[in-house]
Amino acid sequence: MSNINQSGWRPTTPQAGEASGGTFTGNRALMLEEPLIFEIGSTETTGVDFGEAPSGKSRLGGLERSRTIGLPGLSEPEAVRHYTRLSRQNYAIDLGLFPLGSCTMKHNPRLNERMARLPGFADLHPLTPVDACQGAFEVIHQLAHWLVTLTGMHSVAMSPKAGAHGELCGVLAIRAALDAKGQQARKVLLVPESAHGTNPATAAFAGFSVEDIPATEAGRVNLEALKARLGPDVAGVMITNPNTCGLFEPDMREISEAVHAAGGFVYCDGANFNAIVGRVRPGDLGIDAMHINLHKTFSTPHGGGGPGSGPVVFSEALTPYAPLPFVEKQGEQFVLVEEETAGEHHASSFGRMVAFHGQMGMFTRALTYILSHGADGLRQVAEDSVLNANYILRSMEDVLDAPFAKSGPCMHEAIFSDKGLPEGFSTIDVAKGLIDEGFHPMTVYFPLVVHGAMLVEPTETESKATLDQFIGAFRSVAARARNGDPTVKTAPHHAPRRRLDETLAARKPVLVWKAPVRAEAAE
Repeated sequence: MSNINQSGWRPTTPQAGEASGGTFTGNRALMLEEPLIFEIGSTETTGVDFGEAPSGKSRLGGLERSRTIGLPGLSEPEAVRHYTRLSRQNYAIDLGLFPLGSCTMKHNPRLNERMARLPGFADLHPLTPVDACQGAFEVIHQLAHWLVTLTGMHSVAMSPKAGAHGELCGVLAIRAALDAKGQQARKVLLVPESAHGTNPATAAFAGFSVEDIPATEAGRVNLEALKARLGPDVAGVMITNPNTCGLFEPDMREISEAVHAAGGFVYCDGANFNAIVGRVRPGDLGIDAMHINLHKTFSTPHGGGGPGSGPVVFSEALTPYAPLPFVEKQGEQFVLVEEETAGEHHASSFGRMVAFHGQMGMFTRALTYILSHGADGLRQVAEDSVLNANYILRSMEDVLDAPFAKSGPCMHEAIFSDKGLPEGFSTIDVAKGLIDEGFHPMTVYFPLVVHGAMLVEPTETESKATLDQFIGAFRSVAARARNGDPTVKTAPHHAPRRRLDETLAARKPVLVWKAPVRAEAAE
């Protein structure tokens, strides 16, 4: 007999850690089990009635479909329930705290979403005539002004589509500036161990050789090692500040001065700008180029393959080499400058990054966020994100190893390691245990400079009550792991799915569903 009963459901079996056996439906109270859409629908039926298609000559040039499309037919309620049940198995910022370090998964004010959906912004076509999109150009121009003001830089390129794209933009500007000076021999970019992982990849993609700069025991750039490596072959440094250990680089100005004195440029990864916005201007630290993740610092939805935006601010030295196009106000008219000009802006541009001019929805949300917060509100963003991270750091350091706790306060994220856990227990066990507590796990095993890293970023939008609940759950799971509780090794027990072989899933993903072959029962 088939293992599927007449109702279409497979009987379930008890799972480890459960007090009783599985349920008939596979449901766990109101957490509903949901098969794949191919398992609940039939390709022989449809939820919609269509009349016979009129016959006519094909215009597909021999590319007609040779077999049925193979999609299951569902009624409207069946389709709605299927996708609603799937959505309940996902975790979202609207459900709870998202403690992913270096990701800034914070609440996105609905005001921003409303503004981005205004007619004229939401439906703006890239080929709209300039005269018909003056309002959109004004939004871009205003946002550019505030980004330059907040960073203390000279200019900004708005077109890069995300953080890594922004990194490439800054590095290409550095390459163009060096080439203009006849310094093609500068082919090395120095990247500290505490930088974001995309930094060396971006440098290599742009044709540079990458060399590591070690970190100190305090988790900062080793200034002396950096100075010792500077030379005529060094194009500059790519540095993340605050870095991926959640720490501010106190020697940033000295680093910039040393690199400039050696003839190089300073690129700063601005992904962690959320921790210093309104408090520190990167331009005052000697930065030549820095990307800003609008989808992190200025609240636009982040993650899940959603839209990104990575404007890049430039120093006066790099402004002439910035990419095209850019928005400029000429008299009472906003124009999109798409060719190099003889003036101070983009006179020697390295070219274009994108076909058009960036992400309009991102720009609208970011400007709304800036204007609604004001100067004092943006300053509080940084202060509260740092306060929340330090609250978690000091609340956990007695149950988990905090490698940089003695180095002073952290910035926007707190870092822990699996040092001190008994043999057989590791970071992944703590992370999976948090799922049972109803929390998305923190970032794990990153940065690589910390063994078994657990990187927690609470952001500024979480209340003390939420943080207290998270800390209580975090402490409980960590204490159970330290005490050798075997149930932590098999967590999660209450999630829709149990612990998976994530390595195998990444290396050999099953991307196409195939109907199982079922043996017929003997007569």
